[in-house]
This record gives sequence, C-alpha cells and structure tokens, in this order.
Amino acid sequence: MPIYHAYTVRDGKDGQKGFWTRIGSFFAHDDGEGGTLLLDALPLDGRIILRALKVEEDE
Repeated sequence: MPIYHAYTVRDGKDGQKGFWTRIGSFFAHDDGEGGTLLLDALPLDGRIILRALKVEEDE
C-alpha cells in the first residue's frame, strides 16, 4: 500500500485554485531506508508533490 500519492499542480487562472492531478504513488521499502516512486505520467514543469494518504483513502 502506498504511503504517499504523487501529484502535479497546474496554476489556476484569475485567482482560481490550482488543478491537482494524481500521477503516481510512493511505496516505502520494508527496511525503512527509502522507497519506490511509481509514476503514470510526468509533469511538464518537472515538479512532483508528494502528499500522505488521507484516512478515507487508506480504507
């Protein structure tokens, strides 16, 4: 089970919120020494944001 989801964020226009697109997940290694980031897409600007899963996503 992933511990983070990976997103790319496009800036909103005219004061609107940014548009978040999930592009992958991060899985921790069993030894606690890092993990694996699996991407389904690449962001155009090269910036990837990792966010912890929320409780409702864990279930």
